[in-house]
Amino acid sequence: MKSGPSIAGRAALAIVLMFGFYALAVGVAVGLFYIPYAELRYFERVDFRLALFCIVGGGLILWSIIPRPDHFEAPGPVLDESEQPELFSVLSGVAKLTGQELPREVYLIPDVNAWVATRGGVMGFGSRRVMGLGLPLLQILSVTQFRAVLAHEFGHYYGGDTALGPWVYKTRAAIVRTIERVAQHSSLLSKPFFWYGLLFLRLTLRVSRQQELSADELAARTIGGRPLIEGLKLIHGAAVAFDPYLASEVAPALRAGYRPPVADGFRRFLASSEVSAGVTLFLDTVMNAAEEDPYDSHPPLRERIAALAQSPAGDHPDNDPPALSLLADVNKAESKLMGFIMSDYAGKGFKAVSWDEMPAKVWVPAWRSRAHERKKWLSGLTPASIAELAKDPSSLAVRLRYAAYAAVTNDPHRAQAAEVFGSALALALYATGWRLSALPGDPVVLESKGVSIKPFTVVADLSSGALTDSEWLATCERGGISNLDLGAVPDGDLDR
Repeated sequence: MKSGPSIAGRAALAIVLMFGFYALAVGVAVGLFYIPYAELRYFERVDFRLALFCIVGGGLILWSIIPRPDHFEAPGPVLDESEQPELFSVLSGVAKLTGQELPREVYLIPDVNAWVATRGGVMGFGSRRVMGLGLPLLQILSVTQFRAVLAHEFGHYYGGDTALGPWVYKTRAAIVRTIERVAQHSSLLSKPFFWYGLLFLRLTLRVSRQQELSADELAARTIGGRPLIEGLKLIHGAAVAFDPYLASEVAPALRAGYRPPVADGFRRFLASSEVSAGVTLFLDTVMNAAEEDPYDSHPPLRERIAALAQSPAGDHPDNDPPALSLLADVNKAESKLMGFIMSDYAGKGFKAVSWDEMPAKVWVPAWRSRAHERKKWLSGLTPASIAELAKDPSSLAVRLRYAAYAAVTNDPHRAQAAEVFGSALALALYATGWRLSALPGDPVVLESKGVSIKPFTVVADLSSGALTDSEWLATCERGGISNLDLGAVPDGDLDR
């Protein structure tokens, strides 16, 4: 395999569109410069306001369309072949199957994604091949699925897509610069560039979608359609869950100075019943979506899967190990990646913490801090008394001084009050010996003597009627916590 069969057509379209934009820009700029000249030449006078408008407008257009050098910033730590022999063995094998050279640099990135590009230089000249591999991607895929995804990415090199990419992206950037700068000068003058930009975007994204299908086809021929189909479904589902995982599970630990095992935590997060159900619902919605977004760079998932279903299935062993097993030292790789993306915390030094240790080391101190801020107004509030307050969450917000009157409370006030109540209740139960569970993706649960309480859902459940007053009061009675004063915030360590 030496070159992509459709590169000539793609190149022709990209070049025509690119020259069309620059011809439009230069033509408009020359026309603007000509206006004051023509006024002087044929009418022997110059309207200085009109001349200034034309000269400034033409100058802005010409300045905006000048190509800028590509200042490439590393998206993550570089993966070294000498340190990652198994990973690079797989990369080399897939590169050989597709007839491509390895990228000069391979980066570990914090994303459920893999990508290839040519970066650096000007308009693609003087550029180099680079690749990004997501740590969470390695966690969710098997080795065979990972090889299929790699073959898809090398398909972009094979088809010449990355050679066209700089031209397309630089032209898009020039169009955006032109619209932004000219619009500040004259909204009317920016209209032709806005309309051309929409046309350019729609047509080039149509090319991009075809490129994705061609790369899928190459991956199916070299590795097989079945592992790529499975990989695409896993990627789409996991991608929608990764940002919530980082925000709700990882970021609080990093802020507290701890680094949990990120990849393993993401596996646990996806396996939780609530997250798994949400991902399944999302995939069903995506697969059944009626309309195609003309401004999407990728074809709809259902279209890609339908095309791949016609390809050879390929081999997919039953004992296929996870792609993460290709990393020589996952802990070291994670540490480098977290230090890279959380530079604000890199200097303080992270302490390693397991997910089982997270509740005591991260969540309990966070709850104590949150409850301590409202200790004065939590005083006298008991689990039993929340049943009445929760009927109107605004009353709880007023009680905890998030609002002066119930009539002026809003959703953030009510959410803050419910969060503080949950923190105080969780802290109080934990301090009195209840067993705490707070694994990634699962709700916080405290248990004692057969009684189970989810403290952070109590207010919402009581307010919505999912939990009745009598049911909650009976739970409090069985747990012996009815009159527990939530304002008695315990001080000092509660590690057990």
